[in-house]
Amino acid sequence: MPVWAIRFALAVLAGAGGVCAVTLAVFGSPLAHAAPVTALYLLLCGTVAVFMRGSYPHAAIGLCNLVTLARLALTVALVAPILGGGGAPHWAVFAVALLALGLDGLDGWFARRQGLASAFGARFDMEVDAGLSLILALNALVADSAGPLVLLLGLPRYAFALAGLALPWLAQPLPERFGRKLACVLQIGALVALQAPVLPPALAGLAVAVAAVALAVSFGRDLRWLHGRRVA
Repeated sequence: MPVWAIRFALAVLAGAGGVCAVTLAVFGSPLAHAAPVTALYLLLCGTVAVFMRGSYPHAAIGLCNLVTLARLALTVALVAPILGGGGAPHWAVFAVALLALGLDGLDGWFARRQGLASAFGARFDMEVDAGLSLILALNALVADSAGPLVLLLGLPRYAFALAGLALPWLAQPLPERFGRKLACVLQIGALVALQAPVLPPALAGLAVAVAAVALAVSFGRDLRWLHGRRVA
């Protein structure tokens, strides 16, 4: 058993308690919603553990992965308002989403500071970002804080991954780019803003449009780079 496995298991149990508490106490969801949401978190953590065991190169779990696990817990907890049917933008959803966004970047900082940076950690962080984007887009949709086009901010990562199954050259590693990180920040920032009850419809539409354009430019640049490499 890897050295980090026990701390990982304890962190997962704590996260499951956090998911249940946020779902019940913060969102006011019934137990019938809290139970499947918590089960989803445990299932995702099990998947993370499988990949971590196969590709994580360090003995210590580090604060970096603990922060990402906390972000995963917050992200999964945001499924509860969707199960409840939404209804309107809610400050509780906004607060939890803002906390999940605020923790982003801390995991990378801890990884570099503790010498625990890894390809696994970068991928874990990216997948949590993608999940947060999709769940916030669905929250905005059911709360009617933006039109159906808001899904354009939640689906790009998954559409890109599915395309990579049909076209393997799309699944090749990409170089680090500041523009990609900026587009991600605009994407999640816009989705968090859409959860605030005070955002006027005109600003909501503008936020979706700006973030969608930034994502289109970022994905277009990556597609061009990948295609050029395939041809070469």
